[in-house]
Amino acid sequence: MATPTRPVVVLTQLDDLTADHVITELHGRGVPVVRLDPGQSGTVTFSAYAGAGRAWHGSLTTPSRTLGLEHARAVYYRRPSPYDAPASLDGQQREFVTAQARHGLGGVLTALPSCLYVNHPHRNWGAEYKPRQIAVATQAGLAIPPTLITNDPDAARTFAKENGPVVYKPLRSTEYREHGDLRTIWVRRVGADEIDDGVAACPHLFQQLICKTADIRVAAVGRHLFATRITVDDDHLDWRLDYDRITFAPVDIPEPVRDGIHAYMDAFGLLFGAFDFALGQGGTWWFFECNPNGQWAFVDDDTTTAITTALADLLEKGCRA
Repeated sequence: MATPTRPVVVLTQLDDLTADHVITELHGRGVPVVRLDPGQSGTVTFSAYAGAGRAWHGSLTTPSRTLGLEHARAVYYRRPSPYDAPASLDGQQREFVTAQARHGLGGVLTALPSCLYVNHPHRNWGAEYKPRQIAVATQAGLAIPPTLITNDPDAARTFAKENGPVVYKPLRSTEYREHGDLRTIWVRRVGADEIDDGVAACPHLFQQLICKTADIRVAAVGRHLFATRITVDDDHLDWRLDYDRITFAPVDIPEPVRDGIHAYMDAFGLLFGAFDFALGQGGTWWFFECNPNGQWAFVDDDTTTAITTALADLLEKGCRA
């Protein structure tokens, strides 16, 4: 069926429960929504035209909606699937088709005229690299634990001796399988004597262990910040290990940290970010990372509702906060 003018476009997988919160809120306000997963081959038909002084216009059709490309008021870029190709194609054909889909359909969806992006995917990609995150956070005045990124085993061992205790963190979460089983690489404590020459295989991130009283997740939506204190009923380096032992509670953000978060968001041009901090025993908020497209609907119900409302406000307005 045809969609009324100026819809919000939500780009995500069909089982994204986080996006469901925002879509439900927009529907309740009478704001039309076009939801699609552009990475799924064969689910989208589109024709995009440009020329004669006009930017991209035309139509995009999903099994349930039709979108005028020039009519989108905002794009909520959540978690679409990687671009795929029909299984009937051979390897070279699949590689070619996937690249054309990413740069064709994906390219058009990053270039919709007069459209707000939360966040633009190019902004997300630029903000995903931890080395740049740490550099920008430092410039923004946020506290950073002593950190080393290296592929030199000797440098890693020296760092661990001088800054111990230290932890190892992957630079990016990637699929890792062991004997065919999917594994998660958690943050873990390492000693200098555990660091072997395998470090030379790729860059590793080592960081001084923070003696913390809690973790803190901050969702930034435009200029609005929503902070949640995450307390674990055990001594976990990584609170994601056991959700049954976690409690969530809203927490106030110190003004210097608030200013630092705003400066960080401005530096990357983000309208949404999910920040992870450790609350040190002395009260310092230690910055770990910011996921520009992180999860937020797992915290307490009131905070989840507040974040949902703020995102819906931003998308409904359709202009920069």
